[in-house]
Amino acid sequence: MTTLDAVRVLQSRMGESIIGQESVIEQLLIGLLANGNILMEGLPGLAKTRAVKSLATNMDAEFSRIQFTPDLLPSDITGSEVLYTESGQPTFRFEQGPIFANIVLADEINRAPAKVQAALLEAMEERQVTVAGTTHKMPELFIVMATQNPIEQEGTYPLPEAQMDRFLLHVYIDYGTKEAEAQIIRLVRGEEGPTVSGDKAKPVPQQIIFDARAEINKIQVSEVIEKYIVDLIFASRYPDQYDPKLASWINTGASPRGAIGLDKCARVHAWLNQREHVLPDDVRAVIHGVLRHRIALSYEANADGISANTVIDKILELVAVA
Repeated sequence: MTTLDAVRVLQSRMGESIIGQESVIEQLLIGLLANGNILMEGLPGLAKTRAVKSLATNMDAEFSRIQFTPDLLPSDITGSEVLYTESGQPTFRFEQGPIFANIVLADEINRAPAKVQAALLEAMEERQVTVAGTTHKMPELFIVMATQNPIEQEGTYPLPEAQMDRFLLHVYIDYGTKEAEAQIIRLVRGEEGPTVSGDKAKPVPQQIIFDARAEINKIQVSEVIEKYIVDLIFASRYPDQYDPKLASWINTGASPRGAIGLDKCARVHAWLNQREHVLPDDVRAVIHGVLRHRIALSYEANADGISANTVIDKILELVAVA
């Protein structure tokens, strides 16, 4: 079995428990293979938490869930120095927090205050945490998958732009089809019944992810594609050079992390489709997830009900492959 076959097995297993959200599953895998953190947003009950759990369950990986609440402290995430007595002598020992896992689910991340959200920044960006002047490294396989509810604003703390930019992908989950809804009912009904004994599927080992990343690093990106990526990013920063209406929709464009994210995710998408080089279609396939949280909309856009997806569609329409 090739590395791609193993990843497809993981994707298929996730699809058995996450009905009607094939695009979400693919974006989770893209984020994992691109070694980036993911922000998932959607209405209650759309399987945000279930999707992350499904990924962790089907992998040989340590899973940790942090339920964010207003009274959460930074040390509740990172861990802290604890005083012990050994041979009659007091000594401090670092007790790891739940952030020290392979797949970390930050559930309802916008329910915790800024100080707690900031505790994630170093871990997400530097893959380490510093407590009492000592740096502690994260595991080699480490990804934060955060969720937030877009309709509940009371008692929440919006993520600052600096932290939003740390997420490689912003995955938006919407309702499925009628057929998918019926399948979900049958799936849950079956899970509530008696458990059928049988051989449990062997989890996908972490080495598969590392091998896949090594293969993805070899995917070729031509100068034409590089220019296309840069042109798309610059269109979000200087929209007045492309279209007056587009300029009226954007306050702030994407950062250099947006360009890096497009390059990484486009290479993963090309690899998943068994190509050795990136096509413009690969860039277009991932651009919404990479940029929708990196473009700050103007008051006019919000007043007119213009979404980030609409802005990105307009950018794609205006920017051609040179």
